[in-house]
Amino acid sequence: MTQNSDQNRELADFLRRARSQCDPTRAGLPADGRVRRVPGLRREEVAVLAGVSTDYYARLEQGRRIVPSPSVVEAVGRALGLDAAGQMHLSDLVGLTTGRRSRPRAPAVQRLRPGLYQLLDSLDGEPALILGRHATVLGQNRMARALFTDFERLPAPLRNYARWMFLDPEARSLFVDWEVQARAAVESLRLEAGNAPDDRATAELIAELEEKSPEFTRWWSEHRVYQRTHGSKRLRHPIVGDLTVDYETLMVPDDPGTTIFVYTTEANSPSRRAMDMLASWSLSPDTTGRAW
Repeated sequence: MTQNSDQNRELADFLRRARSQCDPTRAGLPADGRVRRVPGLRREEVAVLAGVSTDYYARLEQGRRIVPSPSVVEAVGRALGLDAAGQMHLSDLVGLTTGRRSRPRAPAVQRLRPGLYQLLDSLDGEPALILGRHATVLGQNRMARALFTDFERLPAPLRNYARWMFLDPEARSLFVDWEVQARAAVESLRLEAGNAPDDRATAELIAELEEKSPEFTRWWSEHRVYQRTHGSKRLRHPIVGDLTVDYETLMVPDDPGTTIFVYTTEANSPSRRAMDMLASWSLSPDTTGRAW
């Protein structure tokens, strides 16, 4: 199957699923008395809300080889109630952002410049890690190793946040809200796959997770997208117990494929005290070279 046909199939699947998740009562459409046999909006209703013909929208949802204008894509996204990440994903799938692919091909192996390692080390009191394309862990500081796991102890091909989340029992026991965090990882990876459909490493990661994780396979088929910018994680750490960490993401301007995640806790809270305890524990000589 060609890349174009794969992309058309992705577009068709995304639109159908987005349409099925729309609430007709919130779309502002007048009741027409017809019984809805399936959830969500009908194709003709999306067309009306987007200001296009039913035939045009139907061809778009069928993955036909048409490239709508930016205004039509925006209108369809509004009709489907897409958020910013969903709108970005839709633009990727219809080919409006293909100009990015005319740039020089990114190197197969991402490497951090020394200044970013220095930044990680300077954040010594707070966990911080840097993710690259397809959730590859490019770097982490001492506190991130203590809070999550020591990715550097793994072979380089296995240093991947999404892979760890789904395939390592350690992650399942660490996150109290594992399902929430795992779903976010799927939806973030789905967004990246739409942005770079020809990335071989992303495709190989998705194939491995679909083969080994039933949860990943189920959530991947839902075709939801999500862009992590900030949030919180609830953990049950084997050393310091329960704590909640907040995170903020920082994009590296000259490398859009690189993101810094910094985790903090509320001042004077039980979570802050747990983090301080973890900091002391991670400095102990007997913790060197192991995750927990």
